[in-house]
Amino acid sequence: MKWELINRKSLFSGFFKVDQYQIRHDLFAGGETEITRELFHRGDAVAVLLYDPAKDRVVMIEQFRVGAIDDEQGPWLLEIVAGVVEEGESPNDVARRECAEEAGIEVHAFETIHTFYSSPGGCSEKIFLLCGLVDSDKANGIHGLPEEGEDIKVSVLEYDEIVNLLGADHISSAIPIIALQWLQLNRERLRIESFVM
Repeated sequence: MKWELINRKSLFSGFFKVDQYQIRHDLFAGGETEITRELFHRGDAVAVLLYDPAKDRVVMIEQFRVGAIDDEQGPWLLEIVAGVVEEGESPNDVARRECAEEAGIEVHAFETIHTFYSSPGGCSEKIFLLCGLVDSDKANGIHGLPEEGEDIKVSVLEYDEIVNLLGADHISSAIPIIALQWLQLNRERLRIESFVM
């Protein structure tokens, strides 16, 4: 299968960028087609599920999200730590920086959960999703960078409590849903490994 970029035009350039692409590509049934699509350039991001395997707790953050402004539950979403990859940074560099900035916590070890595109039909963003092992007793307070308009509340939740919130649709952002479902599959292993260390 082959594809060719015919034309690319910038439509908007600000905090984010939007480009229009004219593309020709092969069809599965044979032949080819030409399409025009807009692509939202958001940059790559790292998200970190903060888990304390010794105490079986999850550290979550809550902040205002403009994308959820019309949500019936309101625009403050329960999420996990996340941030954009800056030039020259590795995913682990971003993870450590964002855990300190958004949750005021140090991570003992990272484990890769998955790498995926958030919405590849129209957005270039790739997410590097990690699990960070922490001491949840050190997590609390309000964090974030005022110059970036961040106002982030940290909450420590028992594992059963977070599973109940997930099941009751009180977590409505895709990245924490993926991370918490991964935790459901890997929790016992993480707890056993923490006792071995």
